[in-house]
Formats: sequence, C-alpha cells, structure tokens
Amino acid sequence: MKQVAEYPKVTERTIYRLAAAKKIPAFKVGGTLRFSLADIDSWIKQQSMEGLDTGRDSAGEAGEQIQDREKK
Repeated sequence: MKQVAEYPKVTERTIYRLAAAKKIPAFKVGGTLRFSLADIDSWIKQQSMEGLDTGRDSAGEAGEQIQDREKK
C-alpha cells in the first residue's frame, strides 16, 4: 500500500478510500488489496486526461461567453 501511495504522491488513506469506492483499480488476494503497476499507470493517465478535458471545456465555455458579450 505504501508503494502505491508514493507513486501518485498521495497518502495510504487516500488509496484505501479510492479502492473501497472502486475508483482505483485494485483486487483482493486473501483479504489483502493488491495493485497492478500497469493498471495504476493507466488510471493516472486517465485521471490526467479527464482533468485536461475539464479544463478545456471550462475554457471553451468562458471563451464563448466572452464572444457573446462582444457581439452585444
């Protein structure tokens, strides 16, 4: 768990919460959470892309609002 938390630079508690909420790829072996490095890499990339998409959407909407104001 410690290694998984260090990789994206979050706390172990955050990893436990994400795993419990099924928001991070994990599986159990004998009641112990396990993680695949490849799955964690993919998850981090996906989170990064979603953050960029959200930023673009917000910027796009703001740009449209400015253009609408300029037309008036």
